[in-house]
Amino acid sequence: MADKNLLLVESFFDNDSAFESDGTDFDELDCSDPLAMSGRCDLHKGLRIEISEQPHTMRQVTNIIIALQKFKQVRSTEFTDHELFNIIIENIVEESMGLKVNCESSRTYNKQDRVIQCTVCDGLKKSLVQSQGTPNLLAVTLRGGNSNRSGKLGINLSTYTTPGCKATNGQPICLKIAQSNLYLACTKESGTSSQPHLILEDVKDEETLKTIEENDGMERFLFFRKVTGGSINTFESVKYPHWFISTSKNESMPVDMCVEEDTSRQKVFTLQDQKVI
Repeated sequence: MADKNLLLVESFFDNDSAFESDGTDFDELDCSDPLAMSGRCDLHKGLRIEISEQPHTMRQVTNIIIALQKFKQVRSTEFTDHELFNIIIENIVEESMGLKVNCESSRTYNKQDRVIQCTVCDGLKKSLVQSQGTPNLLAVTLRGGNSNRSGKLGINLSTYTTPGCKATNGQPICLKIAQSNLYLACTKESGTSSQPHLILEDVKDEETLKTIEENDGMERFLFFRKVTGGSINTFESVKYPHWFISTSKNESMPVDMCVEEDTSRQKVFTLQDQKVI
């Protein structure tokens, strides 16, 4: 490859030198024997072309020829720093380098320090509230004077790092009821083939959620958060792909999971009253 590149550059100098007279006042190349033997030619004070014998790609050789053609169009080799910078920037074609990454290992999700406290409403403006006596959330329209609902439920949203080499459907997060150890979890009943459900689960040791490994049983607490339009959020289960947190179109019904194609339930949410804690 190196020999072919040198031949190509030599052919360019032999047949279409960038500094032949052509009726213009170009400075002549200073290619005395010692310089020529080293592959260097002085063009002008402070400016030199060096031809490396190291292997180059065809793209790099093309860049050299393009740059020389650009020099040919300039009336003088007395360039300012700004002119030289522009010539280089205009003619360089970057060559990307691919790194082979081992993607065979399992996914690892690491909890980040940043936590957002907020309230959550569904697409019909229903707020999420905790159901008394059951491990569920309800979606309720809050109105003034509703003595049974003191207010919107605070939820802490914690983000996790995205596994490096595997595509994900959004930002991994976990959702926790503020001022409690209750986390939203997507799970199935043990030993059954029933569909996934959303529950509130009491986590005794929150340290177990700092690092979650693929298939370690803790993925049930993780959801992929995807934001569209700046404010529309969806929450897809990490453990059960294509299952989303959703609410019924009816009033005071449990918040649960549904498949992506289910149009009978609301799968979009907005986060309100956000603050970093």
